[in-house]
Amino acid sequence: MSETVRGRADATHNYRPALTLLATLFFMWGFITVINNTLLPHLRSVFELNYTQTTLIESVWFIAYFVASIPSAMLIRRIGYKKSIVLGLLAMAAGALMMVPAARIPSYEVVLVALFVIASGITLLQVAANPYVAVVGPSETSSSRLNLVQAFNSLGTTLAPLFGGYLILGRSKGGTSEAGITLTAAERYADAQSVILPYIIVAAVLVLLAVVIARFPLPAMGQATQRASRETRRGLSLWSHRNLVFGVPAIFIYLIAEIGVSNLFINFVSQPDIGNITHQEASNYLFLLWGGMMVGRFLGSLLMQKIDAAKVLATFSIGAFVVMIVATFAHGPIAMWALILVGFFHSIMFPTIFTLAIKGLGPLTEEGSGLLIMAIAGGALVIVQGWLADEYGLQWS
Repeated sequence: MSETVRGRADATHNYRPALTLLATLFFMWGFITVINNTLLPHLRSVFELNYTQTTLIESVWFIAYFVASIPSAMLIRRIGYKKSIVLGLLAMAAGALMMVPAARIPSYEVVLVALFVIASGITLLQVAANPYVAVVGPSETSSSRLNLVQAFNSLGTTLAPLFGGYLILGRSKGGTSEAGITLTAAERYADAQSVILPYIIVAAVLVLLAVVIARFPLPAMGQATQRASRETRRGLSLWSHRNLVFGVPAIFIYLIAEIGVSNLFINFVSQPDIGNITHQEASNYLFLLWGGMMVGRFLGSLLMQKIDAAKVLATFSIGAFVVMIVATFAHGPIAMWALILVGFFHSIMFPTIFTLAIKGLGPLTEEGSGLLIMAIAGGALVIVQGWLADEYGLQWS
């Protein structure tokens, strides 16, 4: 074996423990993000919200990405990737614990603050962990590597509906009743308490993960991505990188599509002319939506070892467009299953766009990552979808 090949093999071996640990990180933030998909129909019945007010909850979540992404990049540059990851996990745990008083009161406003804190912690994790995974190994396999680790993010998003469906919707009157039922004040107060246990469990796991990562020796990033001096940075410009310039709006537009599909999925398939099922039953189909995304990412990781990442991305984008057209104009099971298939075709979009966009940024990787994560704020436009659902119906939204 040549020295070059041996060196690459040793490097890959050295990165595996770190990537395995980071995969649990991706799992957790995917898990927590998609708990929102079961939380939204629950809060809609507890606080008697219309669709616009319901989607405001999700909008606040994604506004956090816009507000916190650039400060996160600055923090990473100051204290490093590892400490930033630990701090992000602890912020998420604090936000999860804030859901306890939010449920006890109960208070719609405190729920919004708690979710904003959780999302800010996730933003810090995303700004740190996505570029770390992309650049810590060989550059030629960066898209494949990030798709693989993001597949564990999708494992979290796949399991979250089952967790939320059982512990939130399954333990509440609103979650186990037919769509459209009106709850009494006592029933709504009792339903509000069902979020306490799951968020305490989530907070405990996040603190444990923070302790493990704090004690784990993460390998250093490549020399090309080491933090440069202020003088060196003055001669560099993010906007001279064409991939990043197009990558930021691509992420923004993609998030509008992804969140638009998952956000009101449970409400959509529960409708009499679509699935005619309860919210708890609909959460099982949400499991299939996110499960399709997980399968797509594992498949995408394999395909990108043989096929150019941009070509795979284009193919999946066409597939997503076709099934969305079917979901918009069809009815009954056809519309429901078409919407479920969107998850598969959406799967590779975020990690592939991300790795293509930060390729070659070198010492500007933190700032580039911050801009890309800030573009996730596109998901905040889901409030427009809520207004459309109120005015024209869920299917057209």
